[in-house]
Amino acid sequence: MSTDDANSGEAGSGLSPRVWRPFADVLAALVTLLAIGWAVSFQRVIGLNIYPQQLFAAILGFSLAVAYLTLPRMRGAPRGRAPWYDVALAVLALAMMGYIAVEYPRLVLQIFARPLDAWLPGLIVVLLTLEALRRATGWALVIIIVVFILYALFGDALPGRLQGRAQNWQLLSGYMALDSNGILGLPMSVAATVVVAFILFGTLLGITGGSQFFTDAAMLAMGRFRGGSMKIAVLASGLFGSISGSAVANVVGTGVVTIPMIKRDGYPAHKAGAIEAVASTGGQLMPPVMGAAAFLMAEFLAVPYSEIVMAALVPAILYYVALFIQADLEAARLGIRAVPRSEIPNGRMVAVGVHFVFAFGLLIYLLFWQRYQPERAATWACLALIASSLLIGYRGTRPSLRAIAGSLAKCGQGVTEIILISAASGIVIGVLNVTGLSFNLTYLLVQIGGGSAALLLFLSALVCIVLGMGLPTLGVYVLLAALVAPALVQVGIEPIGAHLYVLYFGMMSMITPPIALAAFAAAAIARAPAMATGWAAMRFGWSAYVIPVLFVLSPTLLLQGESWDVSVAIASAGMGVWLVSSALAGYFSGPLSIAMRIGFAVCGLIALIPATAFEGAVYTDIAGVAGGIGLMAFDIIRNRRERAEQAV
Repeated sequence: MSTDDANSGEAGSGLSPRVWRPFADVLAALVTLLAIGWAVSFQRVIGLNIYPQQLFAAILGFSLAVAYLTLPRMRGAPRGRAPWYDVALAVLALAMMGYIAVEYPRLVLQIFARPLDAWLPGLIVVLLTLEALRRATGWALVIIIVVFILYALFGDALPGRLQGRAQNWQLLSGYMALDSNGILGLPMSVAATVVVAFILFGTLLGITGGSQFFTDAAMLAMGRFRGGSMKIAVLASGLFGSISGSAVANVVGTGVVTIPMIKRDGYPAHKAGAIEAVASTGGQLMPPVMGAAAFLMAEFLAVPYSEIVMAALVPAILYYVALFIQADLEAARLGIRAVPRSEIPNGRMVAVGVHFVFAFGLLIYLLFWQRYQPERAATWACLALIASSLLIGYRGTRPSLRAIAGSLAKCGQGVTEIILISAASGIVIGVLNVTGLSFNLTYLLVQIGGGSAALLLFLSALVCIVLGMGLPTLGVYVLLAALVAPALVQVGIEPIGAHLYVLYFGMMSMITPPIALAAFAAAAIARAPAMATGWAAMRFGWSAYVIPVLFVLSPTLLLQGESWDVSVAIASAGMGVWLVSSALAGYFSGPLSIAMRIGFAVCGLIALIPATAFEGAVYTDIAGVAGGIGLMAFDIIRNRRERAEQAV
């Protein structure tokens, strides 16, 4: 018996890993190839005219099969032999989605007639999707989806504004599996094309040495300064997280390197974990990928992707500026010095990897100047990355052609969870459409808020944090964009501001106890108390609880408005972030007293308020900035005087 078989927690019968693993790799590679082929319009080249939903059905079928072959029935159990029932479910998924893909043009016209060959495959696909989702993400999202399905079936039994239109279960099954507002709808269209292309780009960075290059570059740039290990974590996690689709994956991917480095420099374990958790979570708010939410947000709002990126840029930068300042000041307060010179990579060696920057530059150029579709731009960036890596390499090594080919399967496996989440998100959107729940919830939230934008913002923030707990980034955003964002738009908030607001507070569930998945993952690596790490993460990530409120009050922080107003808002917000971060760290040019910390915090919060937020806000802005400059000058003079007296 093989080691895999012996270690398996599965049944003794079934397919050997030597059989199912190559098969799963082929299916995963097909997911990537189909997505890339669609991105470059290969179907037009060969004269194949198909509905997009036929492509999405094929990709979902392959992803479901990969999930059943690779994910054990009990989450966390080792996977050796694939039990017969998992093989059967994988085959069933391929058969059902293959049937839907081929017969889609006919079936989609017969949904409301409820023929057997429409609702039965639909019912099977919904059940297969929910079980695969449970294996991939756990029970939280599955329970939410089931609640929505039950609402669609029995919504007429609820009282008041939450009462919905009850649906026939056969009609609902066919609608969910076949209609463009269901499983094969908007979230799937984004995940099966755009997200796959960007995840492939990230996968290629990993096998070509690009991820190592960015870590080395972060170490070279920050390692010589005080608290260099923490700054490396912030920079490296932000770079890696910006092209990743999961905050927890970011923590695990970079935290295994950065957290031990921070702890070794003398930083408390729970704070080392908190820094990494906040930096990794911020990657989901940083363009260009934003946990795949940026692409879906552009589709929801019917605006160019570049507009989403530009709007999200300043808030994300302020988030990282706040974290960076706190890391620096905490290091000063604790006396943590630079990374040992022997551990800092050679500058000439790192410079060889500048071709990785070229791939990013090409991506940005194609997106913003040539106005390419995101998936096409990412595909060209992938090709540029492959070419430059084969020619130049990094650290004296070049990827093999076999490794590059293997990235197709690795990418397909990496997007399986996102594909499943997108399919489940389609169910939510489908229920909202057929039952009228979206309108009812919007009305209810606005009614509870009493028409007050401030109260509604507070209630929405709480709802976003609670609903976001335990859910992946894309699932968080789809749920909140459908349930909460419309209520914010209803009271006059700019749509793009409303959607970014719910994304920010949804992501804050990753670092907000009691279910702070990113913070708890970092705590496990740091071997620190989970709750202590969570509370510390909330403090380090304070800006993400404040900045969304500011940009819905004044879109200047979203780069909307007159150039002068935008410039003033960014400058005053930067000053405010610096002041509040200093207050939380308890240090500026030296340790701060309680009174000084309060003064820094008050001036900082006032300075953060954009001058266009309300009538007279320009005066609070001036008062905050002027008061902050005065406090900074006073602290610098006082500490210089004290050091001079000690020297004498």
